[in-house]
Amino acid sequence: MNAEDLKRVVASQREEMESLFASEKIIERDVDAGRLRGFLSHPNVLTVLGVRRCGKSLLSWMLLKGVKFGYVNFFDERLVGFEAKDFGRLLDAFYQLYGSDLKFMVLDEVQHVGGWERFVSRMRTSKRIIVTGSSSQLLSSELATLLTGRHVDFVLFPFNFREFLRIRGVELDENWQYQTSRVSTVKSMLEEYLRTGGFPEASRFGRRILVSIYSDVLEKDVVRRRRVKKTVALKEFARYMVSNVSSEFSFNRLRRMLGVRDVHTVRNYAEWVGEAYLLFFLERFSPKLRLQYISPKKAYCVDNGIVSSIGFRVSESLGRLMENLVAVELLRRRSYSFSDFEVFYWRDYQQNEVDFVVKNGLSIKQLIQVTYASDRDEVNQREVKALLKASKELRCKNLLVITWDYEDEAVSNSEKVRYVPLWKWLLNP
Repeated sequence: MNAEDLKRVVASQREEMESLFASEKIIERDVDAGRLRGFLSHPNVLTVLGVRRCGKSLLSWMLLKGVKFGYVNFFDERLVGFEAKDFGRLLDAFYQLYGSDLKFMVLDEVQHVGGWERFVSRMRTSKRIIVTGSSSQLLSSELATLLTGRHVDFVLFPFNFREFLRIRGVELDENWQYQTSRVSTVKSMLEEYLRTGGFPEASRFGRRILVSIYSDVLEKDVVRRRRVKKTVALKEFARYMVSNVSSEFSFNRLRRMLGVRDVHTVRNYAEWVGEAYLLFFLERFSPKLRLQYISPKKAYCVDNGIVSSIGFRVSESLGRLMENLVAVELLRRRSYSFSDFEVFYWRDYQQNEVDFVVKNGLSIKQLIQVTYASDRDEVNQREVKALLKASKELRCKNLLVITWDYEDEAVSNSEKVRYVPLWKWLLNP
């Protein structure tokens, strides 16, 4: 590609983004923007990852607000055919448009260009670079080798509940929890968030856009990128997983159900949809790694809106939607706080089950059950019994039950159990 063509594309992309900021309601994300900017003050590369259309491009622009930067989105049909050798011309186009003193660059969806890693590695000492991508494969072995210790990774998720409220015009002041009308509004919004999810475009166009997003993720970020031949089996696998969030599964059982000959094919499907940030898989906790590996897994979807729109009759189960929401929120908090805690589920041979086990280092920090209950009588005592049994076995006394709208603190078998409504847990991390 020649420099003039690249200049036209770069200029028009900037115009489109600036128009978007001017015409649409753009909200600040609940991320530590100062910390993210700080990673650019050294010769580091900041990689912003996450599921397609969760807001990575807008976040990158907001992080560089007030400074001069070059921006290019490689997911543009006008850049089909762009190759590694064209990066020099792109740099020239940036200099001609913004001046030779340009220090910052955003390379959006750069995984579409083979060999981009070497360009970024060469430029990182003189530029501050943000790279975005909708696949964890962006962090390929080559990039890891070239940028060892010199890139910081951040995974962005769709809107959390507070951001969802903000985009809907609901602002919460310091004492909002003492205002009956405000609490009522929050609860009403939670019912919508539980089914609509947090994709920014869903707030503008409704749930119908989620079918398109789901299809794009599968087709562009899985099928094309991984050159999947058995596309029907892959799509059946993804649909089944989305329809059965929070349920245990085994790869062998899925292999038989899908009519796939090799269990490794099904494992690949799980790996690929995970790379695209569509699904997340939790392992059953065990102190023995081998048992952890061979035990059944649980799948959770990155967004409740996709679960409600794509999943087969799953929208009828509010408890499962709540559990999926809590799973994603735990993973979001881990990413946004730059923590390294791990999330599992727990189950024993008597079928006692705890939804989430939060492990930090060698110790279990919290055990969480999720239940669709609005008063104590609706709480399934079997779930409390499982929580207490896991507490004893895993030596954890931080016991939490997330309910729909029941709050209390009770002592059961000498152990304190906190009951917290979902809306309060989401808004008070």
